[in-house]
Amino acid sequence: MTTTLKRLTVADVNELREISIETFTDTFGAQNTPENLRDYLADAYQESVLAKELENAESLFYFVMVDDEIAGYLKLNIGDAQSEDMGETALEVERIYVRKSFQRRGLGRVFITEAEKVAHELHKDRIWLGVWEYNPNAIAFYEKMGFSKTGESHDFYMGTDRQTDILMAKNL
Repeated sequence: MTTTLKRLTVADVNELREISIETFTDTFGAQNTPENLRDYLADAYQESVLAKELENAESLFYFVMVDDEIAGYLKLNIGDAQSEDMGETALEVERIYVRKSFQRRGLGRVFITEAEKVAHELHKDRIWLGVWEYNPNAIAFYEKMGFSKTGESHDFYMGTDRQTDILMAKNL
């Protein structure tokens, strides 16, 4: 298995949209109503929304490629692109998604390693993320990777359903 990372540009917006919808649905579809899921996907993953995110110099997107096939993607934010004001010395891991057929192959670790590398290159001293409070597998993974719960949280809306993401951070 050959694994590489590819930095995305606006030219990748269609592939990003497809994998975003696929992986989000696979991850959270069963825990949400079809209406809330549909509304969220239609809003969050519009081509124009993703293109604007891709054009933002403070957001970085990557595909993880396994044998030349897109296996998942990563979104990192710094500065004002962060979903919470964590300061100029922090880097946010906003999205980590891996296709079902590629899960349990260590790709999450590849993404966290890349996030740490980028944070060091950008002189950040902390990386952080929000994870849904009812996603124990993700929480356990992030703890294994050295993240700790900060005691803070933020709301996330899935259509009309308000959900809570707990915030986790790792000092570098």
